[in-house]
Amino acid sequence: MDLSNIKEFFKRYDFSFFLLSFVIFFFGILNLYSATHASASTAHANLFKVQLGWYALSIVVAFVISFINPQNLYRFAWPIYLFNILLLVLVLVLGHKGMGARRWLLIGPIRIQPSEFMKISVIFILARYFRNYAPDIELGLKDLIKPAILAIIPTILIVVEPDLGTGLLVLLIFATMVFFRKLKWKTLLILGLVGVLSGGVMYQFGLKEYQRNRIRTFLNPTADAKGTGYNAIQSKIAIGSGKIFGKGLRKSSQASLNYLPENHTDFVFSIYNEEHGFFGAILLIGLYLFLFFRFVWLSVNVSRIFESVTIIGIMSIFFWHTFINMGMVMGLLPVVGLPLPLMSYGGSSLLTFGICIGVATSISNTRRFF
Repeated sequence: MDLSNIKEFFKRYDFSFFLLSFVIFFFGILNLYSATHASASTAHANLFKVQLGWYALSIVVAFVISFINPQNLYRFAWPIYLFNILLLVLVLVLGHKGMGARRWLLIGPIRIQPSEFMKISVIFILARYFRNYAPDIELGLKDLIKPAILAIIPTILIVVEPDLGTGLLVLLIFATMVFFRKLKWKTLLILGLVGVLSGGVMYQFGLKEYQRNRIRTFLNPTADAKGTGYNAIQSKIAIGSGKIFGKGLRKSSQASLNYLPENHTDFVFSIYNEEHGFFGAILLIGLYLFLFFRFVWLSVNVSRIFESVTIIGIMSIFFWHTFINMGMVMGLLPVVGLPLPLMSYGGSSLLTFGICIGVATSISNTRRFF
């Protein structure tokens, strides 16, 4: 490739998703280092190094995927979906158990969480369905039966692990994609009523006791301040103590004194707020909003329905993870185990977000390369 071709490549290639994700990850890795640097455990203190390794892998994977023609994603949507269903079944049979749940498959020293990759598989198969069967119509209840089944099957397998948070997220991805494809008002009202009624039934008969306790804790965290409400209370203390400008990097008392468990995974936003304050939080939220709007802009500016719906699905992964995680650490939503994109520690989730960035870049590049 000569110099002119290299220049042409850089002119055509869309680096925006990589750049936005890198800036968010940069804040995340600093926050992870700050949250774990005072840990007495060497393994815990070195988590940021492991996270850097996973990020490097996710960037390589994203870059490779960015050169895949999206039509190949359409073509292989069914094999990808079925393969991930098989992985979820294997998790229930052979999966590694930890913290009371069987969610991981061990491949040598590597532990992967297939439910993370299932989110992307569901997006591909739903986008393929809407491309083939409902490209230009307002959707009624009958039109939703088949795509609902495609989303409900992995949801059930994930909830059985149990992983209620990720299972509900798959349904939220489905709902977002369906809403984007236009619903009849009658269908929207019926679905809203069914959602309210099924929520009550699920609470009474479908949730385990610890899951119901999370909802009770959300409504009244002080009822069991040293038990189920402990994390929620400590999280709000961390956020409030950051005030306007924060305490500064590596000065979080909640992290250094280990008052807030899971401060490197579910509650990273609490530590970030304590150290960087209100202005730091606004900056981070602004970056996420910029990323969301970039996804929406791309979905409107591509010509193929499969690509447009796929981008909305990817946007929904980032949006719902961010919305639910931030809402839960601020006490606005019940505590569920969903990571904050590119901020929380976790190899499988980081790789999933990397794949999403690669797919979005690939779709954006179709306007210039393919």
